[in-house]
Amino acid sequence: MKVTIDGQEIEVEAGTTILQAARMIGGDVVPPAMCYYSKLKGSGGKCRCCLVDVTKGSDADPRPMPKLMASCVTGCQDGMEIASKASPRVQEARKSVTEFLLINHPLDCPICDQAGECDLQNLSFEHGKSASRYIEEKRTFEPEDIGPNIQLHMNRCILCQRCVQVADQLTDDRVHGVMDRGDHANISTCISKAITNEFSGNMIDVCPVGALTDKTFRFKSRVWFNKPYNAHRECTTPGCCGKTTVWMFGNEIQRVTGRKDEFHEVEEFICNTCRFDKKELTDWVIEGPREFEKDSVINQNNYTQKLEKVEIATEKNILLGRDQDRKKISMASNPLDINTQNS
Repeated sequence: MKVTIDGQEIEVEAGTTILQAARMIGGDVVPPAMCYYSKLKGSGGKCRCCLVDVTKGSDADPRPMPKLMASCVTGCQDGMEIASKASPRVQEARKSVTEFLLINHPLDCPICDQAGECDLQNLSFEHGKSASRYIEEKRTFEPEDIGPNIQLHMNRCILCQRCVQVADQLTDDRVHGVMDRGDHANISTCISKAITNEFSGNMIDVCPVGALTDKTFRFKSRVWFNKPYNAHRECTTPGCCGKTTVWMFGNEIQRVTGRKDEFHEVEEFICNTCRFDKKELTDWVIEGPREFEKDSVINQNNYTQKLEKVEIATEKNILLGRDQDRKKISMASNPLDINTQNS
């Protein structure tokens, strides 16, 4: 069947949602999504970021839908016409949803490990306002220790529930979930249990904000100083693909994550052994630099671009040690070459 989104027509299979159809088209027509995750069954319908205007229901019933629809849970119909970015009504709704998500979110991007690769930052940049109308006190939660590898910052959480679905669908022993109701709702563990299952680290990858971060990487470096390489190893853990992205500073692997696609979704999940325990170059077969979107902050030292050389006229002692730092954050074709550069 055929659907049209912002004037672009595409053929899709029955059962395809509007968001999935938009992702097939790509570009600006793709609605933002903070709770939907294509690799997780039952995700979506919570954050309302992906609202679209269905201007024509179908060829059989051409009436427009009176309300904006969440594209991640609305199925396509033959002849359906949708307005996404082209609709002022949709743009205004997305601004309102973004403002709502930011009501209780702390302004701690300068110290947040998610800064530079945060979906909420990207959403705020496109649809956020320069000032807040919220004058009441922000909702806060006491710090909670949920285990040795994952840091929980509940103040940053937007309750997308992706982490709960990861634990439900990848493990047999979920010990955390959404506690309480209304504005008291929060992600917490049952009776202060630690989250220790072998695939718990995937909660970090699916979190769209800085609510769940890697304790082994915490405060080590800003993400734009690290260089991502695709790597793999023969992992013996059942269910682990062994295919990862290793984030390097010089010849040091500072963190390991799952490989993500253009929509920031993990392609295949990995185990905690690969993520937290394998931090040596000899543990991995390096495939090459990871591709990332051109507008990403990680792209500032893009190895595919030829940058003009900038000379700064200043005293040598002021920049003492900077030469070595530049070598560490430069993107070599193979990380093993960095050893030669630093020698």
